[in-house]
Amino acid sequence: MSRLPFELLLALRYLRPKRTFVSVITLISVLGVTLGVAVLIIVISVMSGFDKQLRDKILGFNPHLSITEPGHSMADYKPLIQLISSNRLVKAAAPFVAMQVLLKTQPLQGQGEIAAPVVRGIIPDLESNISVLPTSIKDGEFSVENRGLLVGAEFAHENGISVGDRVEIASAREFKHWDANKNKEAPVLPEFEVRGIFDVGYWEYDAKFVITSLADAQDLNDLGNTVHGVFVMLHDPYQAPTVKAQLTRQLGAKYLVRTWLQDNSSMLSALVVEKNVMFYILFFIMIVAALCILSALITFVVQKTREIGMLKALGATDLQVAAIFLSQGALVGALGDILGYGLGMLALAYRNEFLHVMNRTFGFELFPASIYGFSQLPALIVPGDILLICGSAWIICLLGGLIPAWRAGRLQPVEALRYE
Repeated sequence: MSRLPFELLLALRYLRPKRTFVSVITLISVLGVTLGVAVLIIVISVMSGFDKQLRDKILGFNPHLSITEPGHSMADYKPLIQLISSNRLVKAAAPFVAMQVLLKTQPLQGQGEIAAPVVRGIIPDLESNISVLPTSIKDGEFSVENRGLLVGAEFAHENGISVGDRVEIASAREFKHWDANKNKEAPVLPEFEVRGIFDVGYWEYDAKFVITSLADAQDLNDLGNTVHGVFVMLHDPYQAPTVKAQLTRQLGAKYLVRTWLQDNSSMLSALVVEKNVMFYILFFIMIVAALCILSALITFVVQKTREIGMLKALGATDLQVAAIFLSQGALVGALGDILGYGLGMLALAYRNEFLHVMNRTFGFELFPASIYGFSQLPALIVPGDILLICGSAWIICLLGGLIPAWRAGRLQPVEALRYE
């Protein structure tokens, strides 16, 4: 004899496929739960992957804190860096210059391209502690001294730039001098040599930034020995608000301290909101499946009225009869959870292969890097999210069987067998 409770045994027996309309509804219910769980797992995992990869790319290229002097370039930055570096939470600090320029390529044949990237001036010896640039060179070398230039992979591709090419850069200094001298002839622009092409894995950075030495960037902007500010890297980037508060007290109101969370708050907040909204919207798929379970079990209770009456007459309690139909809802939910989990994991494992097939088949990008910033579809499987999705789906299915179970449990043997 089976050691399973008779309520569960009857529930399993009643769920066996039969050529009836109720079996069709039950199959649709299982399919609904399966699709709901699978779609939620896929969407939530992809959104979590977006969030994690975006944070990793931001933190790999941008500083955790930036310190500037509003309205002025920073002259006394060396003592400031020493003070900042004394904080035990600070990993490294380095001065920077950043401004938008006009860049003109000089191809051997044809007309040059004109672009407007952001030039960032760095100190090469300190950059390994500030960003992933030194380890992100895909072509050429990490060299920016003596008017050397590093350009992003997307920027190089869009403008036909290769290592060894020379480009001209026009900054605000050239336009100021031209305007001051009232000279009708165009100024002679400084030339830079492309020494390397970097790929940090995020389209916006690879397409909009070029890197040179701090001295050359200062010269481009007529800064002399001053800089635009100081970049600060922390041992733990999520300690940025704490370090900001400490440095604000130390440095005073003269300096503006901003965290990477502030600089990217709109993008990061949008991802969190989108993830939550997608969860609530897609959760309605499982509510529809629960309504199918409700419909199937109500029909089933009507069909099994005679059997329910016999069970009551043989001594089954209201709770035991109700447990039969609750078990059916629970079993449908569990089966849907298992199948949905398997389908979701399979789809996540082959997500990028599926995108490539769709791109080749239909001839357009379903996941363009210029919009989303990543060349591959990211995904992060968070056990807590999986547990929440599968658990909530199972509870919804269990609740779907609550009304039919309550109705079956209240049936009186006399009423159930009156016309038998």
